[in-house]
Amino acid sequence: MRILALDSAVGRCSATIVLNGGVVAGYQQDIDRGQAAILPVMARDCLRDAGLAASELDLVAVTVGPGSFTGIRACVALAQGIALAAGVPVVGVTVGEAVAESLPQLGGRTLLCAIESRRGRIFLETGAGILSLAIVDLPNPFGPVAVAGNAAAIVASRLAARGVNVMLTDARLPAGRHIAAVAERRFRGDMAPLPAEPIYVDPPEAKLPGGKAPTVA
Repeated sequence: MRILALDSAVGRCSATIVLNGGVVAGYQQDIDRGQAAILPVMARDCLRDAGLAASELDLVAVTVGPGSFTGIRACVALAQGIALAAGVPVVGVTVGEAVAESLPQLGGRTLLCAIESRRGRIFLETGAGILSLAIVDLPNPFGPVAVAGNAAAIVASRLAARGVNVMLTDARLPAGRHIAAVAERRFRGDMAPLPAEPIYVDPPEAKLPGGKAPTVA
């Protein structure tokens, strides 16, 4: 399949063209602001480098959270726009799903994907869902765990201090080929559907005119 994978959920913008499981073009930049301006250029340049028109894609894959309110919204809007214009499907992928794709061998450990949030909080994604909590309120897991994500080091150290059997992985941020792989399985029906809509675990800090917060999912 020819897949355009887009991500700006966690401190990095990336656009990647994956063809039958292999990366044929890709750009990435570590950035916390300005995703809406940078991502379209990356997507355009990826398509150019791969020698593809958007209409030749089979699907667009996009990370939908958890992570940055601004980054998620910009990325999902771009993915939806490209897919609509090209007449191809758009498939949502969580950050934890994409990170888990890079860690196929965990020896039976449960994977915790820990993402930095704000004000000393983290997003903790497991197979059971996504939590937003203070780092001091980490729950005690049942059994051995592996920890990934950009807040993995602090989470692993706190769990280890409690005597938890924990393995710190080197997986920190989603990669385009892993986003595409998850999206392809979801598209084929091998995974439960996930709408290409932002996942906002916390109310966003952004405010509309008049001081009201945007409606969140």
